[in-house]
Amino acid sequence: MKKLIGFLAVFLLSSVLLSGCGSNSGGRTGTATTEGTASQSTQQTEVSKDTESADKPHILVAYYSASGTTEKIADTIVAKLGADVFEIKPVDPYTTEDLNYGDDKSRVSTEHDNPDTRHVELVTTDVEGFDSYDTVFIGYPIWWQSASWVVDDFVKNNDFIGKTVIPFCTSASSSIGESGNELAAMAGTGKWFEGERFSSKSTDEEIAEWLESLHLK
Repeated sequence: MKKLIGFLAVFLLSSVLLSGCGSNSGGRTGTATTEGTASQSTQQTEVSKDTESADKPHILVAYYSASGTTEKIADTIVAKLGADVFEIKPVDPYTTEDLNYGDDKSRVSTEHDNPDTRHVELVTTDVEGFDSYDTVFIGYPIWWQSASWVVDDFVKNNDFIGKTVIPFCTSASSSIGESGNELAAMAGTGKWFEGERFSSKSTDEEIAEWLESLHLK
């Protein structure tokens, strides 16, 4: 009889121990499953962020500035849109004397009066990763109611297929006129907007209001 009672006691003790081990094992399995779910959630969040970034337009602001006014406007656009920037630079920069419109013998006056002399060699017209841009702003000063011919080769030498192109200009009083349309005809590709004219007195708020009206985001 004592042997039987001892046997039953050992049996019951073994059952309790086995039950406890099974419970601990289940706890570890539960923890592993939870970690796996958290990892998947993190991956999904990262993909969403990448998709959101990919949906935003890739924007370039290319400009030529003769006296610094166009550069100021370009810098504001770059800052507000988080865009990339490309300065269109003549190999032979224009001096203050070159830009004296009141002097019939100045460089710009001579080039204006003799269209065959208007070709301006640029340092480069190649923009790294140009194909990746969805939207290209092109800035320039107005010279005699037209875009400065300094930007001509940039427009001619780049392919704007599939891109939105937005001209902007600077002048003391002249409007943007047909300058954007003239550049669009010169390019032959791209979806060109009408564009906007600014002056040296244009404020950041005015530029921001114009950018909002474009609905680029």
